[in-house]
Formats: sequence, C-alpha cells, structure tokens
Amino acid sequence: MSHAELSADARTALLAQTIELPSWAFGNSGTRFKVFAQEGVPRDPFEKIADAAQVNRYTATAPRVSLHIPWDLTDDYEKLSAHAKDLGVEIGAINSNLFQDDAYMLGSLTHPDPVVRKKAVEHHLQCIDVMRATGSTDLKLWLPDGLNYPGQDNLRARQDRLADGLAEIYAALDPQHRLVVEYKFFEPSFYATDIPDWGTALLHCLALGPQAVVVLDTGHHAPGTNIEFIVAQLLRQGRLGAFDFNSRFYADDDLMVGAADPFQLFRIMHEIVQAGALAPDSGVNFMLDQCHNIEPKIPAQIRSVMNVQEATAKALLVDAAALDTAQQSGDVLGANGALMDAYNTDVRPLLAGLREEQGLHPDPLAAYAASGYAEKIVAERVGGTQAGWGA
Repeated sequence: MSHAELSADARTALLAQTIELPSWAFGNSGTRFKVFAQEGVPRDPFEKIADAAQVNRYTATAPRVSLHIPWDLTDDYEKLSAHAKDLGVEIGAINSNLFQDDAYMLGSLTHPDPVVRKKAVEHHLQCIDVMRATGSTDLKLWLPDGLNYPGQDNLRARQDRLADGLAEIYAALDPQHRLVVEYKFFEPSFYATDIPDWGTALLHCLALGPQAVVVLDTGHHAPGTNIEFIVAQLLRQGRLGAFDFNSRFYADDDLMVGAADPFQLFRIMHEIVQAGALAPDSGVNFMLDQCHNIEPKIPAQIRSVMNVQEATAKALLVDAAALDTAQQSGDVLGANGALMDAYNTDVRPLLAGLREEQGLHPDPLAAYAASGYAEKIVAERVGGTQAGWGA
C-alpha cells in the first residue's frame, strides 16, 4: 500500500498517537550480575528529562516522561515540571517503589506486620503529593509482593491486606487522578505472587472504583500467553488504563518493544484500533518500560517509539470491512489474510512522509545522530554520580 491509501481518519489517529517515556530508561541499567556504565548518562532527574525531550524532538510522539520515586526524588517538583515544559514535554505517570526497602523483604502492602503496611501506604501518599506538584494524573503501582515457599504466609489474608491498603491509597486520590495497577506472574517471588495476573488486578480495581484501572506490561506474562485477548477483555470492561511496552524472550527482559515479536505488537495494536482506543481521550496510555543495558539510551528510545508507530500504522491499514465480511462468512483464510496483508506492508515510507509533513526529518535516528547531542552530554556530564537502575 502507498502513503495515499491511508484513510484520513487513520492519518489523524496516527498523528495523534503519543507514547510516554520512562525516566529510568536513560540511566545506567543492567542485570542482577552487572550494570554497564555509559558515558554521558544523566546524573539527576533534570538531565533524564532533557534526554527524553530529545526523543520527542525527533519523533514528535513522546511528550510525556514517567518518574519513579524515589529514583527521581528532588527538592522542587514545580521546578522539575517547569523544566520539562521548557523542553517541550511534561511529567507523566508517577511510579511507586515497593521493592528496594529492607522492610519489604516479606511484602509491602501484604506484609503481616501492620507497621510495614503503613509504611507502604505512606509511600504512595508521598507519590500523590508528587503528582499534585507536577500535574501528573496517574499513580502506577507495581506490587512485587509474594511468597517463595508454601506455608510462608496465608494467601487469602494477604489479599485482604492488599485490598485494605489499596483502598487507603485510592481514598487519597484527587478526582482527576487514577490508580493504575500492574500485574506480573512471577518475580521476585517464585511460589506465589500477590497480583500475578490481569484477573486479580481487575478484581481489585473493580472493588476500588472507576478511578482504578489495569496496566498491561507486555513482558509480564507466561510464555505463550495471548496478550491481545487480555487487551480485548480489559477494553470490554473499560479498565485498560495503560501499557508498558517492551519485549521478552524468556521472562521480564525489558528489551526494546518489537524486538522479540513484532507480530505480537501488531496484534495488540490491532485490538486497540478496532476498539477505538487509539484516541487520546480513550483513557489508554501508551508507555515504554525498558532498560537499555548494552545499547545507547536515547537512540534506543527513539527506535522503540518508531517500532510502536510502525505497528500502529500497520494496524490502521487493516481493511476492517473486508475483515468483518470474512469473519461473518466463516472465511478463515480470508480473515487471516486481511491481517497478514496489513502486517506485511512496509509502512516506513508512509511514516517518513508523515514526519516530513510535520517538519521533521524523515529518519529520527539519523537526525539525532547528526545533532551532536550525544557528544555534548559525554563532554558535559563529567563528575557526580550517574543515575542508574536502583539509584
């Protein structure tokens, strides 16, 4: 298909798409074995936002930056928010951290000790204060709580404690806020996880109220899981609040989105397009959650944004009428062919043309490489402690 064959509505949808960036993707990161430091890595949240703004500068698709507390603690969040706006971006979701305090060894919101549970709730109240200071509307909660051994704790009691803690956090939200609940089927605990799947997350959200929604991390599922089915179910309930896009080969690898299975990313975006959830007012926030351990940070984020754009463009090229006709008539091969025709289309010229229409360079990676920004930050960011995963 050519650029001209994209409908006016599809073009509008593609141009309106935004993808939120994670501040932590710009710091040093690695595995539990080793963190490989890179030159020019940010030393504080202000420099992280400056790097994220480079991605938006060359893609015009990444206008928000998620923060992680306490990794992005600062004395003046109003100043940080103003800094972001000066660079053409804004603060997105605020992510809590329940996995790096010694007190949380046996759990946080599900811990048997009420003192520890109170500490976990108060951390989220601190995050809500950051939201108010930055203008953020989403509080994202990933619960790492779980058990390593049968009998270690009471499974049902932990769910009751979790429900109570979530209710306290939810009650503290302002009317414009959302609590975005993330799930993960294993890790760091290996016998049982307290929010292991979308069903558990959804049950807690339904109990809390309309300001509680589910976030789907594409790396947080067992091998072979049909993620687009989960997308469809959460959309049916109006409770798909956000994505954390990345790629996985084995577990929660947090590799660049579209690297392992670009066809899966296309199938997910097809469900989004079918449901009309690509619209900015749909309530579905598209975000990256990645760790760039061996590749340069800013180009990796640019490439990731481009990968999502390519999958979205292909999803928008699906002939919906032909697909529906084939489905209704039982034409199995015709229906599958409608998807495959769109997926096998090279949309890179289409996207390059759209960028040129926006006054952008058709190749964001080439434009960034030619800008000299990478060399500039290597020269300027000497001394001080580099930000990193777990910093």
